[in-house]
Amino acid sequence: MSDKRCTFCAVSGRAVSAFVVYENSHAVVFLDKHPINVGHVLIVPRHHVEAFYELDEESFIGLMLVVKRMAPVIEAIYRPKKVGMLAAGFDVAHAHLHVLPMHSYHDITSKAILEGQRANPTEGELRQAAEEIRRGLSAQDDGAI
Repeated sequence: MSDKRCTFCAVSGRAVSAFVVYENSHAVVFLDKHPINVGHVLIVPRHHVEAFYELDEESFIGLMLVVKRMAPVIEAIYRPKKVGMLAAGFDVAHAHLHVLPMHSYHDITSKAILEGQRANPTEGELRQAAEEIRRGLSAQDDGAI
């Protein structure tokens, strides 16, 4: 399924040009036009969903296997301190993962971290958040710990 108004669907269908570096039945991988660092790729599922967690299990696993394939290649070529992965999705409403060479700690850190405004929850707040997440998982019948 694709969305005719979606840029990433257009790239996946080759209606829009991009520097595609890899593709398979689950995903298409292409260079980010506005990279954080050279070698920054976007891994995009072939079918249109807005958020990565909306993918069916097979597509999600397929996407992650592409990440696993791309990361060592990026590491070998660019020799970064670390290869990072990020799922943000603010710019394009099509699930995608950013995989990029990180030469600095701040290459993919959040504005809150950079500005020293990280949350500092109490142990009670952490406990409450953990309980809420566990309840949510139990509601999905997947609450194993």
